[in-house]
Amino acid sequence: MLKRISNFFGKSQRQQNVGDRLVIPSGQHSLSPKMISRDARKVVDVLQENGYEAYVVGGSVRDLLLGLKPKDFDVATNAKPAEIKPLFRRSRIIGRRFQIVHVQFSRELIEVTTFRSNETKGQDKKGGGNRRQQTDSGMLTRDNVFGSISDDASRRDLTINALYYNPGDNSIHDFADGLEDIDNRTIRIMGDPATRFREDPVRLLRVVRFAAKLGFTIERSTEKPMRKLAGDLDHVSPPRLFDESLKLFMSGQGLATFWLLHEYGLFDHIVPQLSSLMKERNSLNSNLIEQAFTNTDLRIRSNKRVTPAFIYAALLWPSVQHLAKQYQGQGNSPAYALNKAAGEVIARQVSITAIPRRFTMPMREIWDLQLLLPRRGGQRAKRLSEHPRFRAAYDFVLLREQAGEELSGLGDWWTAYQEASEDKQQEMANIQNDGGKKRRRRKPRNAKPKVQ
Repeated sequence: MLKRISNFFGKSQRQQNVGDRLVIPSGQHSLSPKMISRDARKVVDVLQENGYEAYVVGGSVRDLLLGLKPKDFDVATNAKPAEIKPLFRRSRIIGRRFQIVHVQFSRELIEVTTFRSNETKGQDKKGGGNRRQQTDSGMLTRDNVFGSISDDASRRDLTINALYYNPGDNSIHDFADGLEDIDNRTIRIMGDPATRFREDPVRLLRVVRFAAKLGFTIERSTEKPMRKLAGDLDHVSPPRLFDESLKLFMSGQGLATFWLLHEYGLFDHIVPQLSSLMKERNSLNSNLIEQAFTNTDLRIRSNKRVTPAFIYAALLWPSVQHLAKQYQGQGNSPAYALNKAAGEVIARQVSITAIPRRFTMPMREIWDLQLLLPRRGGQRAKRLSEHPRFRAAYDFVLLREQAGEELSGLGDWWTAYQEASEDKQQEMANIQNDGGKKRRRRKPRNAKPKVQ
């Protein structure tokens, strides 16, 4: 269908610059209003009935054209946030750098954005008082300058996301050859790549994420400055970088995303402690991370539960092991060395990606149990199996073994233990209790000698 659209209009009729609108009318594309969620259509209808322009925009349009199911639907309009809010009973304005309106329905949240402009001086085109502010490096710190739909298209990140769909007349509005790039399976940044990446370094991550998600190729001029500008990710706030890391690692294409991040030098600025330990692709550390993402992707595609605690536990485990060995070499006990290493590694990572405490605590418990699970004699096995983090720690043992680490069959033992009857479990634990030998009771240190 996309090829037919492309051939129908011909290259000579396509816009050469952002702002030249190409309108694909009803009947000449594969979309229909029924594909759009009822709540998103309602938002568009209400805005249009009140005299405003309104379109379903961005990823949902792209995904529908590719035959994928959109995760959510966003709406763009020329109405300003203060004009949008009164039109919907359950709505609120959020954000400071980039104000948007959330319209809440019973089961769905529709995000409504006002058309933005690239104007940098004075008031916005509709008389608003907010300016578009940038740092000396070019990074945007405020972006509430309103404009027209063509202005809005010009400041979107990727051409494939600059598609606007009007369910009212079933038309697609393309401002930057987005349909052609979808047809060619190409990721292309809008405007000058270096400038756009400096404005918001997170766009580097979005290019990689969409390339991995869609299986697209990154266009040559887009990828050219990516390695050079990777260091700009250091200027992204830790909370925002953590949120972006979840999109990268837990989207169902974590493995493909990881290797693209590694290829463009971006991973060095997300988990730098791991990067320094991954010199070779087939090393034990590389195998561990590759297997972790493989397992996570499989779970996501099977609609199974995943948690950031487990994936971050895997990403930081090589660093924890490396540092713990150094502390053990200084004469510290394995438990103390691991605990100290875990605290330092997490502290360093939190300063880069602000992992919440609700995830760092389970991470530490998973790591602590790696020392305890081999000690399974007597009643220890039963107590360990009842630990709240046992299942995650057990999965972590299996992950380490899948990566090639030699753990003397620890994973197989715990697999068999969980499948065994209570009597068999006790028997297995007794065998582990010093090789099945009963311990000799020690005499109390201050015990008095028996009188003959």
